[in-house]
Amino acid sequence: MVDHTVKHIFVTGGVSSSLGKGITASALGRLLKARGLRVTMQKLDPYINVDPGTINPFEHGEVFVTEDGGETDLDLGHYERFIDVSLHRDSNATTGSIYSSVIAHERRGDFLGKTVQVIPHVTNEIKERIRRLATDEIDVVITEVGGTVGDIEILPFLEAIRQFRNDVGRDNVCYIHLTLVPYIGPSAEQKTKPTQHSVTELRSRGIQPDIIVCRSAEPLGPDIKRKISNQCDVAIDAVISAVDASNLYAVPLALRDEGLDDEVCKILRFDQPEHEPDLEAWTRVVERVEAADRPVKVGIIGKYVAYPDAYLSVVESLRHAGFALGAKVEIEWIEAEEVTGLLANDRLSQLDGVVLPGGFGERGTEGKIAAAGWARENFMPCLGLCLGLQVMVIDFARNVAGLEGANSREFDAESPHMVIDLMDEQREVVEKGGTMRLGLYPARLRDGTRVGKAYGEEVVYERHRHRYEVNPRYRRRLEEAGLICSGTSPDDRLVEMIELDGHPCWIGTQAHPEFKSRPERAHPLFVELMSAALERAEGRNPHLIAL
Repeated sequence: MVDHTVKHIFVTGGVSSSLGKGITASALGRLLKARGLRVTMQKLDPYINVDPGTINPFEHGEVFVTEDGGETDLDLGHYERFIDVSLHRDSNATTGSIYSSVIAHERRGDFLGKTVQVIPHVTNEIKERIRRLATDEIDVVITEVGGTVGDIEILPFLEAIRQFRNDVGRDNVCYIHLTLVPYIGPSAEQKTKPTQHSVTELRSRGIQPDIIVCRSAEPLGPDIKRKISNQCDVAIDAVISAVDASNLYAVPLALRDEGLDDEVCKILRFDQPEHEPDLEAWTRVVERVEAADRPVKVGIIGKYVAYPDAYLSVVESLRHAGFALGAKVEIEWIEAEEVTGLLANDRLSQLDGVVLPGGFGERGTEGKIAAAGWARENFMPCLGLCLGLQVMVIDFARNVAGLEGANSREFDAESPHMVIDLMDEQREVVEKGGTMRLGLYPARLRDGTRVGKAYGEEVVYERHRHRYEVNPRYRRRLEEAGLICSGTSPDDRLVEMIELDGHPCWIGTQAHPEFKSRPERAHPLFVELMSAALERAEGRNPHLIAL
């Protein structure tokens, strides 16, 4: 029997943050998967938080939730959308989680009284996190190292991945370094010095990159590639030009044209297939993105709209649904605290649809409740996600079911009608510092409802991240007033989805469906919203229908 050898790719970055390591790694994953390889991905994050679950979205963007309930970095969303594989909590490791594990080992006496040090104890823990993903079901593990070469926080990670090549064999590891090649206007030149300095810094840590991916506004010419090749000691074919793409999903095709996957397969000694990677389906996605031209304007009414990465998966899900329907989506960012004023000046009426995304805490909730009510009364397509469902229920309870002062225990512990509350069994756990309902949960859909028709299935599974539920004590009264509980937990105790009869689209879900949307398969709930939004847009502008 031949041993199965898992190959490893490590992606590091230099010069500047936000160059696109996550997108580059994701695009490479798509290319390797198109060659028939089984790919998984991982993010090593240098911050000391155990996970991003407690980080303010203004600090770090959205928290991406995996099916097993991991609260992870938003880059895992990119990974899943590109390689179409459901990742798990082991796909994200932070400095905090690594040191926490090392200290736990020390307290148990696992190190037999030795002095605990960064080398070997911390680096061994990092390497163990990488090895966990290297199962018999995987051919390639792509690991992105967060931060920038030169940051003090990432030194243990660099040392760990340097050691890793010696541990698993030189032919089983490929180092990719992402850098910036800026264009200097006055001299009309692309400059390679930032790349040279970044590679020098990486090499000072014992890592010689095999491939250098150069972000730039314009393609690198042959002379520039040759200079980087000579100065940084990589093959000229391993200097990859990564030009700003017309859209996110065109990146794999652009990197394929540069031969990135060919170089990786050569370095890792994969047998080269006789045929090109099968990118037919992905090419169709890119063609749909570029062909989408039916204008539709959707408002995202949230608490963190000053930092759009806080709603990254929501935005991408809207775009997936948009180009699936040929729509060009324009996002309107609306601060929840400003909704009352916007209603007064009629700004919301200029939208074609609204999304009420998730969040925590009281700030901005009354604005969201007002927006939910306005959408309900004015037949504006509306999709509520997690907290979005909760504010929709509060609006309905107050203004339709006659439950004056209805609210959530999270926002008003003195409310006379806690239509959103902790379940009895949850209350004691939460009061003791317990956590939320996290990860994948089933929902049974009611036959004949809009949600049921959208999914086309009786039971569906969605990812959750919340503490509070629709209070079952008020369910009958809400339903008698006209609220349709179109999805419930299999035991019918928890409300998972709501909708209204006769409304173009007023749908709420306790889950976060944005985490399961894919560019090839737009999520059904976002398609429902976008279909209704398009009808509204083209009804307001009838000439668009003929175009």
